[in-house]
Amino acid sequence: MLEKFTEKAINVVTEAQNQAKLMQNVSVQPEHFLLALVKLAKGISLNVFRTYKMTFEDLHKVVDEKLRFEKSVRIVSTPPFSTASKDLLKKALDIAQKSGNQNILYEHIFLAVLNDKNSYIPRILERFNFDVYKTKDLISRLSQKKTKRQLHPESDDNSGLPEELLQTDNLLSGSKEVFDRALSKLSASNYEILGTEQILSSILEDSNTELTQILSKLGLTSDIFEQKLKEITSRKDEFEGKQIIFTPNAFTAMNLAIEMAKELGSSEVTPTHLLLGILKTKKGIAYNILKNLNLSTSTVEHEIIKPIEKQMPETLTIMKLAKEEARRIGRNTVGTEMFLLGIIAEGYGIGFRVLNELEVTIKDARQTVEDIVGYGDEYFDQEITFTPRAKKVLETAWQIAKRRNEPKIESAHLLYAITTVPDCVAMKVLEQLGVDVVEIKQGIILEKQRSD
Repeated sequence: MLEKFTEKAINVVTEAQNQAKLMQNVSVQPEHFLLALVKLAKGISLNVFRTYKMTFEDLHKVVDEKLRFEKSVRIVSTPPFSTASKDLLKKALDIAQKSGNQNILYEHIFLAVLNDKNSYIPRILERFNFDVYKTKDLISRLSQKKTKRQLHPESDDNSGLPEELLQTDNLLSGSKEVFDRALSKLSASNYEILGTEQILSSILEDSNTELTQILSKLGLTSDIFEQKLKEITSRKDEFEGKQIIFTPNAFTAMNLAIEMAKELGSSEVTPTHLLLGILKTKKGIAYNILKNLNLSTSTVEHEIIKPIEKQMPETLTIMKLAKEEARRIGRNTVGTEMFLLGIIAEGYGIGFRVLNELEVTIKDARQTVEDIVGYGDEYFDQEITFTPRAKKVLETAWQIAKRRNEPKIESAHLLYAITTVPDCVAMKVLEQLGVDVVEIKQGIILEKQRSD
């Protein structure tokens, strides 16, 4: 039966058995479960016990007094579960099933304890003036909230997700010098609209950067590019029938650059991201020159990303892990739930530490994701894409990092961003595992304070 219990619920069962052993009782009784619930309480449950001034120490004295006749003459290494305790666990399972939850949560054990009438628990609660009915109502509503299911995959729901507009101010912060040079080239070219060729030309002009040195080794220098550019007599490859400040192709490249910055964990759009954006468009003057020089765009992309990977930015690691999790269950789409699994699997950042403190394990999270999303049979050779809500979470995390003037997107930004989309799959997973938004936000604040 324990395979249906979340890590948090298993810890309650283990702690109940541990309390029975420490108190030298013959077997594990329902009262030991009450002790375990109080000792391991967090969030709303902790506030409930604090309301009635029920501390672990005070409760321990009362339980020890009530179970004094249950003492063993010898120390039992692993006290067995009494019939009453087994019945209590069955009731917890029944409560979970009736609420439509496939997992047994801490809250379900809590409700089973409150419903118990055959032990000393009712009298113990009376001593603390504990309002059983009020608490049952609160915990029931909390557990019901955690059983709401996602009816459709995130990729099928585009409601409330406006198309992202390019803000050039966001670009200038990390690539101001590149754009200053590009605008100078634009003025000298007799063109009125900024294209990808001016952007790439401006990137190559600064020969002292790590990026241009990588490109030089690959056979692309400023002189070579400028020579090829002189051979171009038409800008038709930059247009698709509409004219804006950027050429349509440059506009696309800039939006892709922003997306690449987010995925690589940067709160600024740098020349590296601009070049990656140009490569991703697979069209336009700059891209065509690279092709004419017989440069493999995949090789260029790999080489310029390598230095970033060496720095091991949290978000890049999380994105890679999220994509691996998607492939594991046969999906070509990364939703917010894969971000969550990536944060846990990363195993180091603030996001991981917060979830670890809340006893959210990769095993429980994976199982819950599989229950909600299910396995797919999509081909792995296709490019993995993000759902609209995953993009929204990444955008929010990016904005949080920018507002705080932090150069990189961290796991804490991603986890906080997930809480701002209450109906995303990641939040459904956390709710199924007995974690709420308040606990997450409080945890992030505490971990940030510890880190600072």
